[in-house]
Amino acid sequence: MHELSMADAIVRTVIDAAEKNDAVEVLEVTVEIGQMTLLNPEQIKFMLDVLSEDTILEGARFNIEVVPVEIECTCGYEGAVDTDELDHLAPVVSCPSCGGHEFHVRAGRECNVKNIKIEKRD
Repeated sequence: MHELSMADAIVRTVIDAAEKNDAVEVLEVTVEIGQMTLLNPEQIKFMLDVLSEDTILEGARFNIEVVPVEIECTCGYEGAVDTDELDHLAPVVSCPSCGGHEFHVRAGRECNVKNIKIEKRD
């Protein structure tokens, strides 16, 4: 269950950024999760809520943005890939144009804190 370790890392990152910016409260956090990370967005959100208890994050709104997989294939295809059938044990992505596997992944692997809204001291 790598969602727990990712949620913990996100909480620690946000708390660190909030403290460095003299926040008294974190109001909202937006997290980008790529489809190829195979992280479950609902589980991440739940764990963020649990791990934020008794911290400066408690009560913050967590927004999860799922980033679709986009590739650049050697056949010339550039764009989105259907990942509805991705197996979490052996994720295999194929080019929708040629069916090949020789491509560069442009998006879909990220797990980033995109935005943090804080309340600062007066």
